[in-house]
Order: sequence, then structure tokens, then C-alpha cells
Amino acid sequence: MPTEIVTTDDLREFKLELLKEIKLLFAAHHGQPTKKWLKSYEVRKLLGISPGTLQNMRINGTLAFTKIGGVIFYDSEEIQKMMVKNRVHNRFDLGRKK
Repeated sequence: MPTEIVTTDDLREFKLELLKEIKLLFAAHHGQPTKKWLKSYEVRKLLGISPGTLQNMRINGTLAFTKIGGVIFYDSEEIQKMMVKNRVHNRFDLGRKK
């Protein structure tokens, strides 16, 4: 069986390729969850909200969900859409006249 010698240059090249692939994965997910479906506790943790607030979001239709048996699931893409849709841009004039 032939042996192959791995040099430090080979290892450095491997490291650079690996880092490039990891950066691409992070860029593709924008630091967001990679799971398609999230459970309630994951959504609460992600948004920093209480169980009651999450329930209100379900009731008033702010956040779509799927219920299977007794488990409620949320589409991570729908959460992102909701966040973008509800984005607020404030510009304070501070009494300056234009």
C-alpha cells in the first residue's frame, strides 16, 4: 500500500479550503437557524419573548404555525418574513427644521 506524505503546506491549504467552506455556510444562513421547523421554546428563545406573547402572536395571526398532535411548529422562514415585515425605521427630527 503506497504511503503519501502530508506536508505543512498541504495542511495550510486544507485549512484555507475548510475555512472558505465554513464562511460560505455562514453566509448562506446569515447566522440564522438551519432548521426548517422550530418548536415553541426555540422561537421564544430566538425572539426573546414569553410563552404568553407567543400565544398572542398565534391568536392574532402575526405568526403562522402548524400543529401536529400537541406540538406546535413554526417555519423559520416565516419568522424571518415577520421580522422584516414589522421592521420599524425611526428618524428623530429633534426639533430641526428642514
